[in-house]
Amino acid sequence: MFSLCRLGRMRARSAVLLAASLLAPIASTAQGADALDVPAAVAAAWQRSQALKATEANALAARETAVVAGQRPDPVLRLSLDNLPVNGPDRWSTTRDFMTMRSIGLMQALPSQRKREARARRFELEAAATGELRQWQASELQRDTTVAWFERRAAEQRLVLLDEQLAEARLQVQAAEAAVRGGKGSPIDWVAARDALWKLEQDRLKGHAELVTARNALSRWTGLAPEQPLAEPPTALWRRETWPALEKALDQHPELRALQGRVEVARAVAAVAREERDPDWGVELMLSQRGSAYSDMLSVAVSIPLTSNRGRRQDRELAASLAQADAMEAEWQEAQRSRRQQIATWQQDGLAALAQRELIDRERLPLARQRVDLALAAYRSGAAPLSAVLEARQTRLVLALERIEMELSVARPWAALEALSATKALSMNPPTRGER
Repeated sequence: MFSLCRLGRMRARSAVLLAASLLAPIASTAQGADALDVPAAVAAAWQRSQALKATEANALAARETAVVAGQRPDPVLRLSLDNLPVNGPDRWSTTRDFMTMRSIGLMQALPSQRKREARARRFELEAAATGELRQWQASELQRDTTVAWFERRAAEQRLVLLDEQLAEARLQVQAAEAAVRGGKGSPIDWVAARDALWKLEQDRLKGHAELVTARNALSRWTGLAPEQPLAEPPTALWRRETWPALEKALDQHPELRALQGRVEVARAVAAVAREERDPDWGVELMLSQRGSAYSDMLSVAVSIPLTSNRGRRQDRELAASLAQADAMEAEWQEAQRSRRQQIATWQQDGLAALAQRELIDRERLPLARQRVDLALAAYRSGAAPLSAVLEARQTRLVLALERIEMELSVARPWAALEALSATKALSMNPPTRGER
């Protein structure tokens, strides 16, 4: 009887602990100077990412190329010895024959200003599109890091919950064993209690492995120690009014902005192809020196490439560029429709999961705790077998685990939507690791 009373008191205390574990951060997420919150994890992931650095370098390369593309080609220096005799009395002489000339010339290609501006514009848009690509990469990185943060938090919550259930199960086994030895309990109840205990031990082994995996996954993104404790989750996650609207999220979608940038680049490439239909003229100035008995010569030449087959060359290159631009624009428009539906699904799924979480907290968790209390009271009075208590405890555990999964179902779409709306501001001024 002493063991059963003690078990009842322990169950009452554990019920309070269970509620606290569900409504408050677990021990490893306690606030502290070294606790890792979501913004700090995202900032660390951005700082660690080599993909972002590579894309930034590509944007810089495009900007530098734009400057080059807007310039005229370098002039060409020409040095020549013309009409040198190779036989006869004046052979190998550079001064005696009136046709022998030592020449120096300068040649310059003259692409039009419109052509040079089109070439420069193409690479300027390439740099801008690469910048939008970097925003898209940062958005994906923010989303993946945020989801990894919440998955680690969920794994830690599951393990704490299982530890609490294990403590109760051990007391249950002790009480059942004492009852059997005192002749007041059933051996079947004792065996059932032991089986429930070992099932929880098995679940804990699985939960510990999942926690190690989740910690390593977050550390993979941030580069921080896997054991670093987590801080509180963002409060905006649990408020419907803070979720971004569909149109706002769509307008800020970094993938769509990146695709739009590629469309503009494709149009710029077509504009260059249009200008390339007109050939570049060239001019050459040459000074030729002859022997002292003869006059020096000055030559001026203009070169004009003949586009004799424009319909099969330049026009086809322009048509190909325009077709590629049309293809890019079609892909962009298709992506807009697809992402609109995706964002709407994220919002619907996230808000539905949030409503389910609120329902669990408001209705189902109190009922589950009440069921455990009633089953325990009935068992203590001899009106119910131990299996009723074990079943009630199992139901409460399943519900608590379901609540953790429901929080993840809220966090995943929220992380995706938040990455769409917050990436540009955060990636321009990423918070420091200790910033809250």
